[in-house]
Amino acid sequence: MEDYASRIGPVSIAVFVIFLVPGLILGIYGIYHHELVFAASIIIAFVVVAVLASSAVKISRQWEKAVVLRLGKFQRLCGPGLFLIIPVIDTVSSWIDQRIITTPFKAEQTLTKDTVPVDVDAVVFWMVWNAERAALEVENYKDAVA
Repeated sequence: MEDYASRIGPVSIAVFVIFLVPGLILGIYGIYHHELVFAASIIIAFVVVAVLASSAVKISRQWEKAVVLRLGKFQRLCGPGLFLIIPVIDTVSSWIDQRIITTPFKAEQTLTKDTVPVDVDAVVFWMVWNAERAALEVENYKDAVA
C-alpha cells in the first residue's frame, strides 16, 4: 500500500496555491491597514478553502482504478486520469492495480509416474478485470489469489 503523501501531485499543490495566494494578499492588506481580526479571519478562511479544494483533486495512474465511496457506500470507479471528489463526504477507499501481476509459489515435492521425486515451482499470472468486485466483495484480493 502506498502512503497518502505519494498521492499528492502537482495539480493538488497548484490548486492549494491558487486558493491560498488571494487569502494571503487580502490578509497582508488587512495587516497593512491595522485590521488584524479581519486579516486573521481571511487568512484562516482561505487556508481552509485551499486545503479542501486541493484534497478534492485526485489523479489515478494509467493502470489503476480508484474506488470512490460516498459516506461509506459505493459511488463510482474513477480513472485513469484526473477526477474530483467531494472532500469529507467522498473517500477513495482503494486503488486497484489492473496490470498483470505475478504470484510465485514455493516448491512442492511430488512423485512422477515412475516414483521419482520432483520439485515443482509455479507462477500464477493474474489481473483484476472487475475493480468494483475486487474492492468491495473480497477483503484482500491479493491474499485471496495467493
